Amino acid sequence: MAEANLLAVAGYFLIALGLAGVVLPVVPGPLLIWLGALVWAWGDGFTRIGWAELVLLGVLALSAWGADLWLTTLLSRRSGVSWKAIAGAVVCAIVGSVLLVQIPIVGVIFGALIGAMLGMLAIEWYDKRSPHAALRAIGGYLVGSLAASALEIVIALVMVGLFFWQTWN
Repeated sequence: MAEANLLAVAGYFLIALGLAGVVLPVVPGPLLIWLGALVWAWGDGFTRIGWAELVLLGVLALSAWGADLWLTTLLSRRSGVSWKAIAGAVVCAIVGSVLLVQIPIVGVIFGALIGAMLGMLAIEWYDKRSPHAALRAIGGYLVGSLAASALEIVIALVMVGLFFWQTWN
């Protein structure tokens, strides 16, 4: 019984961390929600949440991850962003997150966003020698990131809703 309670608490913690991860750029939110559901279901003996529900939650988590990559990359590329600039944005986002990690939650988010935009701006400006093209690239990246984030939030909320619907019935 104590093990089941410990697994339930761990499952709820992972789900809460996953919800936070939806807005934190480095934390894989939907994956943690799925992992939390798995841990919780294990503690419950897979009674209220079975493998069918876990597979559905897994598909949703993979969809959120894929949509994040697809939307950001697609909309960035449509605005003329080079693959070098996308790679630079990823590297600089990580660096920005690490540099501003001292500021709780907000530092990681803004560090990643500012780092990604500065990295993309520098590479696009250097490659195309045009501030207009570089700023257009950043606009496409921001639109893609916001669309991907909105979709990831919706999918995460659906996942949590399905989890609680199954567990509280």
